[in-house]
Amino acid sequence: MASKYYNLEKVKPSGIELKERLVGIQRVTKVTKGGRTFSFSAIMVVGNEEGVVGHGMGKAQEVVSAITKGTEDAKKNLYRIPVVNGTIPHEQNGKFGGSRILCVLHLTVPV
Repeated sequence: MASKYYNLEKVKPSGIELKERLVGIQRVTKVTKGGRTFSFSAIMVVGNEEGVVGHGMGKAQEVVSAITKGTEDAKKNLYRIPVVNGTIPHEQNGKFGGSRILCVLHLTVPV
């Protein structure tokens, strides 16, 4: 149980077909005595579009390696979010690093 994430059920990635999505890439510069050292950080989100979602961050000297590490980290942090008729039945709040994530309830109104 993850108390940090409001009692969401943690899920193991075995046997789940996950889709990967790149949220953002950042070039990071570290200034040292010998000059500048460049690296990259990538934020990834994975999920199965049926209520299982995970997020992760990877850092590396190359973009592809950062994305791979972010995907692996996201697969380690999978949670099940309740979904009813394709929508979230209540608001979900989350925090990742310096970001706050808010998923708002969307009701379908018959016309």
